[in-house]
Amino acid sequence: MADGEELIGSWRMDAWTRTSVATGETTDALGPSPIGYIAYHRCGRMMASVFRRDRFPPTSQAWTVEEKAKLFDDMLAYVATYRLEGNRVIHEVDGSWNPNWQGALDRPFTLEGDRLVISGAPGIDPATGEEVIYRMEFTKD
Repeated sequence: MADGEELIGSWRMDAWTRTSVATGETTDALGPSPIGYIAYHRCGRMMASVFRRDRFPPTSQAWTVEEKAKLFDDMLAYVATYRLEGNRVIHEVDGSWNPNWQGALDRPFTLEGDRLVISGAPGIDPATGEEVIYRMEFTKD
């Protein structure tokens, strides 16, 4: 079990994979080398944001509806309170880019020095609707 103090700080995402429950296939959730951070604060609040590295380049034109949908599928962001229960961190989501994430997100994790791994987190991939198991790897920033 991790000490809550060890979790405090900003963590840079190194990798995020998803394993299909139906097929067992493992792929990158948001492509290779996603840009992302998760931060835990002493006050019991946390925030997470992750973006696909190869998103659309900036443009002076308005995004089409299809492009907006793609941009939505190429990110994750939410804010929450959190608590530790053994080797699990429970995020009580206040607001999220995905309204289906309101409430508790129960995340098994391991913490060794400057490495945080949140693994075994079940979910529904918002881009495909497929049931998946996520694995996220971070380094303390």
